Amino acid sequence: MAQRDLKNNIQVVHLNEMTLSGVTPEATDWVDTRGFDSCTFIVATGVVTDAGTAAGIVFEVQDADDDAAASAAAVNDLELIGLESALSVLNDTDDNIISGTIGYVGDARFVRIDATGSTLTDAIIIIIAILHNGFRMPTDEGVGTSVAAT
Repeated sequence: MAQRDLKNNIQVVHLNEMTLSGVTPEATDWVDTRGFDSCTFIVATGVVTDAGTAAGIVFEVQDADDDAAASAAAVNDLELIGLESALSVLNDTDDNIISGTIGYVGDARFVRIDATGSTLTDAIIIIIAILHNGFRMPTDEGVGTSVAAT
């Protein structure tokens, strides 16, 4: 019989609600991928008062073998399903939308997203991670917690 139960085969982690201002980058908390083969990030917006200049808001997936902020490194594109460039928020009217999704299939234990605005950026960005292909079924109703960078 086919397995159609998604709820009991994933773990959902709310990583952050980031308030971006200008060109100052901001990173989410880490998602701990231990026990799972893959992770999908959902990038959503809250209020986008100003997306900034034409470059808008750009995103970079980062990974590390430990939870130290200094260990964060850009993920090789071969370990991503989708393009980071497809996640960009470009318009002041991009309020309350799903900007896009991107998958991670690398080997590092910790993964996060770094967001950087452009001149005049003023926006709220929400990042959700969905862990899937688990080695064992989640035991906590499929809801996980993020790990603050040390």
